[in-house]
Amino acid sequence: MSDRVFGGIGLLLGVFFIWQATLIPLSFISDPIGPKTFPIILGVVLSLSSVAIMLLPGGSADWPGMRTFAELSAAVAVLIAYSFVLPLVGFVVSTIFAAFYLCLRLGAPLKGAAIGGVSISLGIYALFHLVLGLSLARGPWGF
Repeated sequence: MSDRVFGGIGLLLGVFFIWQATLIPLSFISDPIGPKTFPIILGVVLSLSSVAIMLLPGGSADWPGMRTFAELSAAVAVLIAYSFVLPLVGFVVSTIFAAFYLCLRLGAPLKGAAIGGVSISLGIYALFHLVLGLSLARGPWGF
Protein backbone atom coordinates (compact mmCIF):
# COMPACT_ATOMS: atom_id res chain seq x y z
CA MET A 1 0.00 0.00 0.00
CA SER A 2 2.79 2.45 0.87
CA ASP A 3 4.41 1.86 -2.55
CA ARG A 4 1.23 2.93 -4.30
CA VAL A 5 0.91 6.04 -2.15
CA PHE A 6 4.56 6.89 -2.79
CA GLY A 7 4.08 6.26 -6.52
CA GLY A 8 0.98 8.45 -6.58
CA ILE A 9 2.78 11.30 -4.87
CA GLY A 10 5.71 10.92 -7.27
CA LEU A 11 3.35 10.92 -10.26
CA LEU A 12 1.66 14.12 -9.06
CA LEU A 13 5.05 15.71 -8.47
CA GLY A 14 6.27 14.66 -11.93
CA VAL A 15 3.19 16.08 -13.65
CA PHE A 16 3.52 19.29 -11.62
CA PHE A 17 7.19 19.50 -12.60
CA ILE A 18 6.35 19.13 -16.31
CA TRP A 19 3.61 21.74 -16.04
CA GLN A 20 5.93 24.21 -14.29
CA ALA A 21 8.64 23.60 -16.90
CA THR A 22 6.24 24.58 -19.67
CA LEU A 23 5.81 27.95 -17.94
CA ILE A 24 9.53 28.83 -18.17
CA PRO A 25 9.82 31.87 -20.44
CA LEU A 26 12.10 31.64 -23.45
CA SER A 27 15.09 33.96 -23.31
CA PHE A 28 16.53 36.04 -26.08
CA ILE A 29 19.53 33.70 -26.28
CA SER A 30 19.01 31.17 -29.04
CA ASP A 31 19.68 27.75 -27.58
CA PRO A 32 18.73 24.73 -29.70
CA ILE A 33 17.57 22.78 -26.65
CA GLY A 34 16.01 25.58 -24.65
CA PRO A 35 15.52 25.95 -20.90
CA LYS A 36 12.41 23.76 -20.78
CA THR A 37 13.87 20.51 -22.10
CA PHE A 38 15.85 19.27 -19.10
CA PRO A 39 13.10 19.92 -16.51
CA ILE A 40 10.55 18.23 -18.78
CA ILE A 41 12.82 15.18 -19.16
CA LEU A 42 13.17 14.99 -15.37
CA GLY A 43 9.40 15.24 -14.95
CA VAL A 44 8.78 12.49 -17.51
CA VAL A 45 11.33 10.17 -15.87
CA LEU A 46 9.83 10.83 -12.43
CA SER A 47 6.30 10.22 -13.74
CA LEU A 48 7.21 6.99 -15.51
CA SER A 49 9.15 5.72 -12.50
CA SER A 50 6.22 6.53 -10.24
CA VAL A 51 3.79 4.66 -12.49
CA ALA A 52 6.12 1.65 -12.41
CA ILE A 53 6.19 1.79 -8.61
CA MET A 54 2.39 1.95 -8.53
CA LEU A 55 1.94 -0.97 -10.94
CA LEU A 56 4.69 -3.20 -9.54
CA PRO A 57 4.72 -2.64 -5.78
CA GLY A 58 7.27 -4.43 -3.67
CA GLY A 59 6.64 -6.39 -0.50
CA SER A 60 5.70 -4.82 2.78
CA ALA A 61 8.29 -2.36 3.96
CA ASP A 62 9.91 -2.23 7.36
CA TRP A 63 9.93 1.40 8.38
CA PRO A 64 13.22 2.67 9.76
CA GLY A 65 13.59 3.65 13.39
CA MET A 66 13.86 7.12 14.83
CA ARG A 67 17.66 7.10 14.56
CA THR A 68 17.48 6.67 10.79
CA PHE A 69 14.77 9.32 10.59
CA ALA A 70 17.01 11.72 12.53
CA GLU A 71 19.95 11.01 10.20
CA LEU A 72 17.79 11.62 7.13
CA SER A 73 16.45 14.82 8.68
CA ALA A 74 20.00 16.00 9.33
CA ALA A 75 20.95 15.31 5.69
CA VAL A 76 17.93 17.28 4.48
CA ALA A 77 18.87 20.12 6.86
CA VAL A 78 22.41 20.15 5.42
CA LEU A 79 21.01 20.39 1.87
CA ILE A 80 18.68 23.22 2.86
CA ALA A 81 21.56 25.04 4.56
CA TYR A 82 23.64 24.40 1.41
CA SER A 83 21.08 26.26 -0.69
CA PHE A 84 21.26 29.27 1.63
CA VAL A 85 25.06 29.29 1.96
CA LEU A 86 25.74 28.72 -1.75
CA PRO A 87 25.35 32.36 -2.85
CA LEU A 88 27.37 33.62 0.13
CA VAL A 89 30.53 31.49 -0.06
CA GLY A 90 30.29 30.18 -3.62
CA PHE A 91 29.82 26.82 -5.25
CA VAL A 92 33.18 25.22 -4.59
CA VAL A 93 33.43 25.88 -0.84
CA SER A 94 29.79 25.15 0.01
CA THR A 95 29.82 21.97 -2.08
CA ILE A 96 32.99 20.74 -0.36
CA PHE A 97 31.30 20.92 3.05
CA ALA A 98 27.95 19.48 1.90
CA ALA A 99 29.61 16.60 0.04
CA PHE A 100 31.93 15.97 3.01
CA TYR A 101 28.99 15.63 5.39
CA LEU A 102 27.04 13.40 3.00
CA CYS A 103 30.10 11.18 2.47
CA LEU A 104 30.39 10.81 6.24
CA ARG A 105 26.71 9.84 6.46
CA LEU A 106 27.25 7.22 3.77
CA GLY A 107 29.91 5.59 5.94
CA ALA A 108 33.17 6.99 4.60
CA PRO A 109 36.02 7.43 7.07
CA LEU A 110 36.98 11.02 7.93
CA LYS A 111 39.92 11.16 5.50
CA GLY A 112 37.87 9.53 2.72
CA ALA A 113 34.99 11.93 3.29
CA ALA A 114 37.36 14.90 3.06
CA ILE A 115 38.87 13.58 -0.17
CA GLY A 116 35.39 12.84 -1.48
CA GLY A 117 34.09 16.32 -0.63
CA VAL A 118 36.98 18.05 -2.39
CA SER A 119 36.89 15.65 -5.37
CA ILE A 120 33.14 15.96 -5.87
CA SER A 121 33.22 19.75 -5.60
CA LEU A 122 36.17 20.27 -7.93
CA GLY A 123 34.93 17.61 -10.36
CA ILE A 124 31.49 19.17 -10.68
CA TYR A 125 33.05 22.64 -10.94
CA ALA A 126 35.40 21.48 -13.70
CA LEU A 127 32.61 19.78 -15.64
CA PHE A 128 29.94 22.44 -15.38
CA HIS A 129 32.00 25.63 -15.30
CA LEU A 130 35.19 24.87 -17.21
CA VAL A 131 33.95 22.30 -19.75
CA LEU A 132 30.30 23.28 -20.28
CA GLY A 133 30.80 26.98 -19.56
CA LEU A 134 27.88 27.23 -17.14
CA SER A 135 27.76 29.91 -14.50
CA LEU A 136 28.02 28.70 -10.91
CA ALA A 137 27.70 30.74 -7.72
CA ARG A 138 30.84 32.74 -7.07
CA GLY A 139 31.88 33.38 -3.55
CA PRO A 140 34.01 36.15 -2.14
CA TRP A 141 37.12 34.34 -3.46
CA GLY A 142 35.90 34.34 -7.07
CA PHE A 143 35.08 30.64 -7.37
